[in-house]
Amino acid sequence: MLIFLNYKNKMMKLKLPLIIVNFKAYEEAIGKNALRLAKFCRDVAKKYKVNIAIAPQFCDMFRISQKFRDLPIFSQHIDPIEQGKFTGHISALSVKIAGAIGSLINHSERKLKLNEIKSCIEIAKKNNLISVCCAASAKEAEKIAKFNPDFIAIEPPELIGTGIAVSKAKPELVTKSIKKIQKVNKNIKVLCGAGISSGKDVEKALELGTCGIIVASAIVKAKNPKKVLKEFALAIK
Repeated sequence: MLIFLNYKNKMMKLKLPLIIVNFKAYEEAIGKNALRLAKFCRDVAKKYKVNIAIAPQFCDMFRISQKFRDLPIFSQHIDPIEQGKFTGHISALSVKIAGAIGSLINHSERKLKLNEIKSCIEIAKKNNLISVCCAASAKEAEKIAKFNPDFIAIEPPELIGTGIAVSKAKPELVTKSIKKIQKVNKNIKVLCGAGISSGKDVEKALELGTCGIIVASAIVKAKNPKKVLKEFALAIK
């Protein structure tokens, strides 16, 4: 399945299933390390013909986008603001100009109120950015679905970074969330995150009906990130 995006006057293909690698603020994924990890993601994506997107630190987005123009980039967050007097905030326009095609919204480490989530989704659409909204529960996913984001990622916070995959530990949460989301809007695509650490975790996530995963420490903190990316890519194929 392909999603076509009119981005910077060219068509960018976003292929599903999708892997989003969240760099967070890990030292292993900042500055030169961010460029190194971005290259791994680009190389694995090309070799195995799967789509791998990244969510780097804000300060690294522009230089990564300039060096790897065929690598989809997501912002880790946007604030529910337009342009103006908002010191210290992250605007949707700024991340778009820096090279992002979309943004994570409401990650468990950057929670927002429901009205803020709604505003962020609307602002993202206004700026032609893809919205990937994180939800900690099926109930929250159902509420967010009413705002019509492009993606909803199911990520129970208690499993994030544990190496215990939600797709195995709480498969019922994923399937329940998918049902609730599709009941509201069948066009919303569902991703799976939290604890994904092996190819089998990825396979299970897809079996449950998701169209991809969000992963962070399993890649960023790995001794051999490229090897893990390869395992995930083969599982996606």
